[in-house]
Amino acid sequence: MKDIAKKVLSGDSHAIARLITLAENNDPSAIAYMKDIHPHTGKAHVIGITGVMGSGKSTLIYELTRQYRKHGKNVGIIAIDPTSPFSGGALLGDRVRMMELAMDEGVFIRSMGTRGMLGGLASAVYDVVEILDASGKDVIIVETVGVGQAEVDVIKIADTTLVIIVPGLGDSIQTLKAGVMEIADIYIVNKADRDGVEQTVAEIESLVDISCSGKDRVTPILTTIAKQGKGIKELIKEIENHEKYLKKTKEFDVQRRIRYETELIEIIRKRLMNFIFDEEQFKYRVESLIDQISKKEIDPHSAAKEILSKILK
Repeated sequence: MKDIAKKVLSGDSHAIARLITLAENNDPSAIAYMKDIHPHTGKAHVIGITGVMGSGKSTLIYELTRQYRKHGKNVGIIAIDPTSPFSGGALLGDRVRMMELAMDEGVFIRSMGTRGMLGGLASAVYDVVEILDASGKDVIIVETVGVGQAEVDVIKIADTTLVIIVPGLGDSIQTLKAGVMEIADIYIVNKADRDGVEQTVAEIESLVDISCSGKDRVTPILTTIAKQGKGIKELIKEIENHEKYLKKTKEFDVQRRIRYETELIEIIRKRLMNFIFDEEQFKYRVESLIDQISKKEIDPHSAAKEILSKILK
């Protein structure tokens, strides 16, 4: 445990997995390790992938990763899954679906449950991105849970956000406009061997014409057949083009500031919740205040203010 940070920095997969587990479980020891590795972060390009269930996100990630590995790049994959109401763990288990990649030493895959978090991400995902970044991963792919309009938090952590759509959604694209359709850096129409692909592309083009009017970058629309590996090389090229665009326009620094701001707020939120709901402290404080309320020594509003004042000192 003493040299877990050093092992993470050297790319040791067991140490990476151990530190991720500590971070997920809010273990106090994780804080010191995160402090040690933070100066070594900021090098990886983070790709967020979102879209409705059944759009082929995992297959696309599989093919993307294969291409990146052919170019000698190390890849980290964070697959956010729905949380089991019984165990609190991830239900779908993307590591099973990507077993071939899991055998590659240059790929690290972690499935995470949302644990009640909205927005398609898990609470500890910011720590996990930093851990994989510090461990030497060149590309980190974050796959959201895939539940619809709520999938917008991924833009707070990703440098490049891919929104995957499949032919046949019809009016659903109109419905999605107010949600995930607005966050794309690249649109991908996957399963392009299906009927209706031309209509789907035309609908997205119509949306892009409106949303990108007057902007210096028009959001590209690509078609892929991930299960056949078609369109993947073109997608990687567009991801690289977007990374160059971000660095040229200084938007890259803006994106990173947004990520750190969101991460900071999330850490504060978790610590406040832990403080408030510390079972022994909270129960004792509430019991005492209830006694005072019953004796008319204090009113409920003042009691609530007293609890919050201890947090806000």
